[in-house]
Amino acid sequence: MKVHRLDPRGWPDRELLAAVAARDGAAFSVFYRRHLSAVIAYLLRQTGDPEMAADLAAEVFAAVLLSASRYRAAGTSALPWVIGIARHKLLMSLRRGRVEARARRRLGLEPVELDDLDLQRVERLGDAGAGRLEQLVGQLPERERAAVRAHVVDERSYREIASELVCSELVVRKRVSRGLARVREQISNTGPAS
Repeated sequence: MKVHRLDPRGWPDRELLAAVAARDGAAFSVFYRRHLSAVIAYLLRQTGDPEMAADLAAEVFAAVLLSASRYRAAGTSALPWVIGIARHKLLMSLRRGRVEARARRRLGLEPVELDDLDLQRVERLGDAGAGRLEQLVGQLPERERAAVRAHVVDERSYREIASELVCSELVVRKRVSRGLARVREQISNTGPAS
């Protein structure tokens, strides 16, 4: 894909990732800034530890650098793809009992020591990302909102949610899928959180 505009800030994620795959540092910077707060919010919610969330986020974005050429657009926002990487990195780290650093080592990146100000910034980024996502989920129709919160935020199984809502698992899956599609569309239409 030939990049045709000079300022990457207005590029959709698929163009940014194509440029990242071609080693365009400016495109990576825009992509990173666009999705950092959402990644930090997700990792903070999962770990409750700002230092671990920051460490994992570094590994996530190193993995984005290494795998950008394999990205296949499933919508206008690559955030679900990035959160998938974050989830994978988190699970691998939990299994191994330490934060995985393979992608950063492949890129030759050294660990960064975080001070109290850095950790406060991580928490602010997490709050901003979480607030933005909560706002978008809050705008969903009631049934989709309940299903998305139960499955994505509370990490409950489809079976458990279906039992509580007195409906089938398939209905819950569809509600979650539709709700997440609406959130992705809204992110694409309104732009990223800053």
